Amino acid sequence: MSKPSLLVVLSIATVAVAQPVFETSDRVGPVFSDLPSAGAREITLPQINLMDSPSPQVAGQPAPAVAPYSAVQIMQPENGGTVHTNTGLFSMAVTLSPDLRTARGDAIAIRLDGTVLPVRRVTLQFDISPDEWQLAAKDQVEHQVEVAVVDRAGRALLIATPVSFYVHRATRR
Repeated sequence: MSKPSLLVVLSIATVAVAQPVFETSDRVGPVFSDLPSAGAREITLPQINLMDSPSPQVAGQPAPAVAPYSAVQIMQPENGGTVHTNTGLFSMAVTLSPDLRTARGDAIAIRLDGTVLPVRRVTLQFDISPDEWQLAAKDQVEHQVEVAVVDRAGRALLIATPVSFYVHRATRR
């Protein structure tokens, strides 16, 4: 059966549940109709294969509830601790409960000395780059870092208690 004929049969089959289908032939192939004609034979079509699909979520109906984040804490740098760096590169570590839901688009946002860093993190251990340090760090002795778990739109879901720390830079004598 050619492709156009197959398409005709399939399209007729969808409406043929309640009415008969007749087939005749002409010089290019079979012809299908819902009206009998001279030389036409009635075709018995197979039962249409129906399948239940999951019901769509009704607008206004809330999505299934997901347990909210219950705790986030900055583990590194330590509150009141000292970071040794000449370039501004230093490591951070965060604990979070439950685990970060990256599949939903959740991420970790960092605020350094009051400036939100442009790169969101999707792991709980990461580095602050020298470029980020130059962008955000104030020229002061004490620095402050804060992290927040944010959703895909950037809304804060949970914010950690800020950590204050000092930076020690080696000098030549």
